[in-house]
Amino acid sequence: MKFTIFFAGLLGVFLAPALADYNININDDNNNAGSGQQSVSVNNQHRVANVDNNNGWDSWNVLWDYETGFAVIRLFAKKQCIVHRMNKGAVPPIHALDALVKEKKLQGKGPGGQPPRGLMYSINPNSVNDLNKYGKSIANMCKNIPTYTAEETQGASLFLSSRKCLNANILWILQVSFCGRTLEN
Repeated sequence: MKFTIFFAGLLGVFLAPALADYNININDDNNNAGSGQQSVSVNNQHRVANVDNNNGWDSWNVLWDYETGFAVIRLFAKKQCIVHRMNKGAVPPIHALDALVKEKKLQGKGPGGQPPRGLMYSINPNSVNDLNKYGKSIANMCKNIPTYTAEETQGASLFLSSRKCLNANILWILQVSFCGRTLEN
């Protein structure tokens, strides 16, 4: 009986961090690139990570839904959302976010640190009619907001470089660019 209680307690100590929700706050003291302050909320039960970038009118939110495999960025200045498939080779696993962000913060963001991985997306100009196919979290985040889909493109394209682009540096881990007509308005 005592062994069972001890084992259950030990199991609880090791499982609690994996099942718990947590927050990560990051202040960009140098703010050279205008990235502002970022915070991450992780909900392990629903397998969702939400990154908030607070930078005045240029603020945005990114939601990574590990359950559905979709991600979305909500642009406050443009009053729109852009949904895309998560690149599982670039987006870190949900259980590794805390350690990875702390590691990047210790390395520093300057030339001495490893640059973030870059991804480029082309935005489809047609708005999405049914957000529910992207999962409940994304549907709730973009409810009543014009939402567009985006496809990942490989390498720099002359077509994309002629369009207006939005660049988002997410937690010093990913540099994501979204390019398309919807950003020109």
